[in-house]
Amino acid sequence: MNLLIVGSVAIDTVETPLGKVENALGGSATYASIAASYFAAPGIVGVVGGDFSRKHINLLKRKGVDLEGLKIDRNGKTFHWSGYYEGDMNQAFTRKTHLNVFEKFNPIIPKSYRKAPYILLGNIHPALQLEALAQVKKPRLVLCDTMNFWIASEPKLLEKVFRRADIICINDGEAYQFCKTASLPYAAKRLLAFGPKYIIIKKGIHGALLFGKNSFFSLPSIPLMKVKDPTGAGDSFAGGIIGYLACARKLDENTFRRGLVAGTVMASYCVEDFSCRKTSRLKKTEINKRAALLKKYTHVPSFKLS
Repeated sequence: MNLLIVGSVAIDTVETPLGKVENALGGSATYASIAASYFAAPGIVGVVGGDFSRKHINLLKRKGVDLEGLKIDRNGKTFHWSGYYEGDMNQAFTRKTHLNVFEKFNPIIPKSYRKAPYILLGNIHPALQLEALAQVKKPRLVLCDTMNFWIASEPKLLEKVFRRADIICINDGEAYQFCKTASLPYAAKRLLAFGPKYIIIKKGIHGALLFGKNSFFSLPSIPLMKVKDPTGAGDSFAGGIIGYLACARKLDENTFRRGLVAGTVMASYCVEDFSCRKTSRLKKTEINKRAALLKKYTHVPSFKLS
């Protein structure tokens, strides 16, 4: 196990214009760990209830996800989110949220996980992210993911997390919200001032941006003919990135750019089906094929006025 992922493990009921699933496997740690499993050896820290299906446990194990850090509360019920999407599916609408055992979740990092060199903090409460960080020993790289709810409700705590992270992963709306600006480059500059090496700004179907202190990289999304369910795309994106970085020999600028490619590829497969159905049964040749497409799409021929 070389990658620690702390986040939620959930059961989702999701409806989109292309169908509906009930009691499907979900949660930030779930999506991220499955995406990361193609590149690294992840272990997750989370909590589920006694109603959590054995088939979900078996799926995670088949993907090589270490479950020593997954607590099972036999007397409780698993975190359950129910929601739907309409139109272009750019926004999720919540019907019900039952935190259940996740309401009292306290991340206890197993002893065998505490020296993990790579850490992904899923978009859970910043206090829980800090609690997880307090239990690990000098990780090589920490990627922090967040969401607008914590930006609005816990900005001070979130800032503390940002100061401990090496990579901040945030979407464009959240960057505008946290930094109180309409300029993404300016938002990235402000976030970099907290100390991370890189800022990743997600732009949904418009791709992602990678900002370093002295560098910039823009990557488009993969154009898809059909999007079935956007749930978990951001978590798969983050999992693909940190998973690739965890298997890299060195962490230079090109490595981080390739990490963005890995994340984009995993997110593109995630949205093509409900839950983790697509990302859990990929072949390496399929991942390589989409990575090659991105290389082709982003090639810029030389240009110079004479």
